[in-house]
Amino acid sequence: MKNQLYPAILAMPKKVFILRCVTRLLMTGLLLVGLQCAMAQSKYVKKFRPTADSLTLVYGVPASVILGVAIMESGSGTSRNCRLLNNHFGIVGKNNLLKTKGVKSRYKQYPNSLASYVDFCKLMAKKKFYKRLKGNMDHRLWADAISKAGYSEIPEIWKQRLLSIIKNNKLSSSH
Repeated sequence: MKNQLYPAILAMPKKVFILRCVTRLLMTGLLLVGLQCAMAQSKYVKKFRPTADSLTLVYGVPASVILGVAIMESGSGTSRNCRLLNNHFGIVGKNNLLKTKGVKSRYKQYPNSLASYVDFCKLMAKKKFYKRLKGNMDHRLWADAISKAGYSEIPEIWKQRLLSIIKNNKLSSSH
């Protein structure tokens, strides 16, 4: 009976069959990971959107950029830096992790998430491009300026990832 139901599978070389099974498993796994990532990002946005919106009013940096950078740099709040240091933006600086947890890190420690968000906006306000872009809500201009200002060691890839996060999470009304 199996020969009638599965002739293509039985005719297939064993290696090909195994490869196809593994490929399907990997694709299913990637789909699940992508779904989990999207859910984590959505939860993160819901939690920190009010903070980003408030900081937009104070600093003139688009909330979409603030949230997009935070999602990317903190892994939607799951990264070690975010969990241990309240550092949502990958900002380098002093911390006391070596003393308290025996962990060495070059990233700045904050007392809470809000302090990290405010520090990011203050950092943006110190950049040359800030005066030109302050109050401009075009996230593409900000992504370009931030990437060119050396925020990341891989500026073009960083910029594309940021724009993708903003688009996929519908963080900005201007796509």
